[in-house]
Amino acid sequence: MSNYRCEIDPERIKDYVQNAAVVAFDFETSPLIQYRDDPRASLDAHRSVIVGVSLSVAEGSAIYVPLEHFEGGNADPGVVIPMLTEILWKNPGVIKVAHNLAFESMFLYALGIIVQPPCYDTIAAAQLTLKEPFVFRSLSDCGLKRLVPELLGDELPTFEDVTEGRFFDELSPDDPETVRYACADSDCALRLYHLFNRWFMAQIPEHRYIVEEIESPTAVYCGLMKYNGLLVDEAAMIRKQGECGARLIGLRDRIREIIGDVDIGANAGTQAFKDYLFRDMGLPVLKVTEKNAEAADDQTMVMLAEWCAENRPELVGLFDLIQEYRKWSKLKTTYLDGYLRFINPATGRIHPDLLPLATETGRFAARNPNMQNAPRKTNDPIGIRSFIVAPEGHVLVSCDFSQIELRIGAFYCRDKKMLETYRKGGDIHAATTSVIFGIPYEQAVDKNAPDYKERRTIAKNVNFGVFYGLFARGLQRTLKFKAGLDKSLDDCEGIITNLKAGYPNLTRWQAKARDAGMKRQYTQTFLGRRRYLPGIRSQDWGRRSFAERCALNTPIQGTAADILKLSLGRLIRGLPERPWLRPLLQIHDELVFELPEERLHEAVAFIQECMDAKPFPELDVPLVAEASWGYDFGHMNEMEG
Repeated sequence: MSNYRCEIDPERIKDYVQNAAVVAFDFETSPLIQYRDDPRASLDAHRSVIVGVSLSVAEGSAIYVPLEHFEGGNADPGVVIPMLTEILWKNPGVIKVAHNLAFESMFLYALGIIVQPPCYDTIAAAQLTLKEPFVFRSLSDCGLKRLVPELLGDELPTFEDVTEGRFFDELSPDDPETVRYACADSDCALRLYHLFNRWFMAQIPEHRYIVEEIESPTAVYCGLMKYNGLLVDEAAMIRKQGECGARLIGLRDRIREIIGDVDIGANAGTQAFKDYLFRDMGLPVLKVTEKNAEAADDQTMVMLAEWCAENRPELVGLFDLIQEYRKWSKLKTTYLDGYLRFINPATGRIHPDLLPLATETGRFAARNPNMQNAPRKTNDPIGIRSFIVAPEGHVLVSCDFSQIELRIGAFYCRDKKMLETYRKGGDIHAATTSVIFGIPYEQAVDKNAPDYKERRTIAKNVNFGVFYGLFARGLQRTLKFKAGLDKSLDDCEGIITNLKAGYPNLTRWQAKARDAGMKRQYTQTFLGRRRYLPGIRSQDWGRRSFAERCALNTPIQGTAADILKLSLGRLIRGLPERPWLRPLLQIHDELVFELPEERLHEAVAFIQECMDAKPFPELDVPLVAEASWGYDFGHMNEMEG
């Protein structure tokens, strides 16, 4: 029998919480009156309030503290919130447990409170446990309504059954069903905390460390980013939206002059367009999809344009137009139309969801919208990033780990030349240029040397691909479609041969990583984040090859992700005394902030201190976070030193 009760007396609330080493908590929220027609407003800390908080210090026990119910007794938020802040949320001696800690952190941040470690997100823990052999739980498998019946053998009351169409603040706070619903969430979070920790210690002990020291502080940081969002110049975006639409109409008319009324759709990838190319015009099928259908992606268009240049020159112009049409269509639909849909009416900002466990390597993903993939200047005639702006008197700051994956790769393979380059602050791309072209390092860094640009471009692409098992044909394709360089297969084989001879430990490490993956059927980061490789023993070459690449990719990319997330924990600890520093976004190895302009140098020094710190004692390669700043995200100025 659960021991749940409603409590409004501050002293009794304090007595319940203050001596506990672990406290689970959960918020009930309701929208502000003006937003009650939006079903998602209760999830938005800008458009809703904390109606009450439930607290659990022992399994089967919880109290519900009502704060903003319309009827019945409420505790005084002006007394209870500061009290809980001191004895719980800011207390370094208490482990704070929540199921979806990012959500609770966002609502506390709205009150000026930043949850401090130690903390524990049971959603993160769930995603780092197995739902079946070799398969971790996905985010969709980790809701309380799913986990509690499966793992705890209980059924939770549904929100719909308890509220019967009302908002939570319209319920009586001392009604047994209200109390049961609210208390069950914190009680079950605490029960899951103990259950997952037992599982970790029995199955993958390293994952407990990942949850406690990496993913849970990261969840808090995600709540801060979600709350802050990104300010955008909506008027400028709408103007560009119209200009972009007009350009697309013009391009479509020019394409129609060549192909007639064939339906090309929004991205020139329709079946009708493919039928026109491969049946009506008789062009060769140079690439197929995984389902063995004719491909029509950008690479195919480039290949067809090259074929037509030799065989059907009258069609070359069509493929130039198609590529231009696709570029402008993506800019309009994905970025202008897509971003405008997500501007919050209460803030004028976009508040994307940052998902720290959405990839198998531990890297972040983003949605609603995906602002991690905003194009850079080199492929964006509109300037999408320039629409992300700082408020008046403020600036944006970006701190980006310099070549972190290459540094981690050097750490893993223990190649003397790579390690020496980084330890002395050298140029790894110049070092690789020297190795693969057999020229002195001094010539490789000389911008006036013959073939400097082409050689450096090749070296960069080799560096960013070789740790992941890049083959000659893959290098040839990468150089052609990403760098615009035509190299023969023999040239590419020679480049890779020279690289392996110049960095001998690289090949040895790759072989060891593949062998370990084959033996264990999983790979892992340096700190123990595991990724299973079920296809690594497959007789199917495609499946096995993919798994082998994962065995090389995950230790490097995943360790880099762990390092960045560890820096978020350091930031969390320093942000309470820097309330003017607002985290906005995470993009791969980069963190973006908003702050008063006069605080620029102070902020950058603090951020770089958090990012450059040694993440674990064994790492003997220096980390370097490079900073830039600007009034909009499209025009950022690099900062020295």
